[in-house]
Amino acid sequence: MSNTLASVFSHGESDPAILTTASSVPKDLTLSYADLKAQCVRFHQQAESLFGGPLPVGTVRCVAAPLNPAMKQSEVEFYLEDASSKVFIIPEGVGEDNEGVKAARKLNVAVWTAGWEQGSGIRLAVLNGETAKIEGSYQIIEPQADDVALLLHTSGTTGRPKAVPLTHANIARSMLNISNTYKLTSIDRSFIVMPLFHVHGLIGATLSTLYTGGSVVVPPRFSASHFWPEFIATKANWYSAVPTIHQILLRHELPSPMPQIRFIRSCSSALAPTVLHQLEEKLGAPVLEAYAMTEASHQMCSNPLPPAVHKPGSVGLPQGVELTILDDDGNETKLGEVCIRGPNVTEGYLNNPEANAKSFTAESHWFRTGDQGYIDEDGYVVLTGRIKELINRGGEKISPLELDAVLLKCPGVTEAVSFAVADEMYGQEVNAAVVPKEGAIVTEEDVRKYMTENVAKFKVPKRVFVADSLPRTATGKIQRRVVAEHFAGPQ
Repeated sequence: MSNTLASVFSHGESDPAILTTASSVPKDLTLSYADLKAQCVRFHQQAESLFGGPLPVGTVRCVAAPLNPAMKQSEVEFYLEDASSKVFIIPEGVGEDNEGVKAARKLNVAVWTAGWEQGSGIRLAVLNGETAKIEGSYQIIEPQADDVALLLHTSGTTGRPKAVPLTHANIARSMLNISNTYKLTSIDRSFIVMPLFHVHGLIGATLSTLYTGGSVVVPPRFSASHFWPEFIATKANWYSAVPTIHQILLRHELPSPMPQIRFIRSCSSALAPTVLHQLEEKLGAPVLEAYAMTEASHQMCSNPLPPAVHKPGSVGLPQGVELTILDDDGNETKLGEVCIRGPNVTEGYLNNPEANAKSFTAESHWFRTGDQGYIDEDGYVVLTGRIKELINRGGEKISPLELDAVLLKCPGVTEAVSFAVADEMYGQEVNAAVVPKEGAIVTEEDVRKYMTENVAKFKVPKRVFVADSLPRTATGKIQRRVVAEHFAGPQ
């Protein structure tokens, strides 16, 4: 297959590629691979018309930089400036009072709207201006493997977001790796629950499925009440999500009988073994935890499909990448920083030599993930925590992932996160925040008593905050730094 995104158009033209659900607008729309290709051509025809001539870098060789629509003006300003964006595209119906539009206007970035025209398809227009006119013939300019296709930003878990340029070759290799891991074929249909401005939803669930000629179901948003009826109605057979979504689905009524699910994928944050077991027991399908980062065009490791072993508490085997464990000096070690390299890994951050020097080894160009872990006797990777998140209590290094897993076993607790807070005597002390199950009564004393009975004394949280919810990112991640500031104040 091609080493560019054009590879998704190499399948049967009449085969279904994208299906929307009944709650979408337009309703129950299905696009074949031929339709999908035609809409890409139509988009670029209209884009050239709006620009008033050929695009300077060639139509399909432009760079997409998807953004979270829930961001505030100041956040959008940062991303538009950092990406040197030329156009900001929004859905039809969004007006001048939108936070992103205000950011674009302030930076003098063109604002276009995108809508859908029955019978023709995508419709581009300048906000408060004329719709693009399509005239004459049009020919796609083929992208090159080393062209940047996507510019995405890290989640900012440990600091200022960094711009990650991903080339066509990076993404094509990632699609290949993911499709190989799960043996995806044209009969597979993925139900998309993760946002498409994030690599998990965009590459991990959508493009990897299209790469092998399968189809994807795209609802307007994740809805626990609509998930199973739509999953069944569209005949989907797998989905990929963060642990938060898995837990939400477990709390809602399950269909009877359960649909045939080939596998369930979990990624983007640690999946507690107890949750994995509950999912497999109730949903009747193997749950495969994976390990991914934006810098790797998503997937780096995954547990394999049965009959191979999938290990709870492990992120599985390296998938199409080289992986090693290095110490601070770049030497191989048993327990240390997980490092990777491969054709799916970005060459470096955009205009950020300081971050590149810290994140890539000088000679062998290993990418330092920032995660601590080890490789077990069977070659499976086990993560013990983020290096900057490890709690250092008087010299004792404590993994918050370990504590999270224990906290989730505490009676009445449905969600939990542990984190470090500054302490005058020990340097850092352990704190935790928990969310009780619906109808359960959980107190700080209950949790501390349970932890005292199940972990070493120095690991027991000094404070436990009982809350209705935990602060999260738009993709469902829990950022320990944000949680610590929310409950314990600036550190």
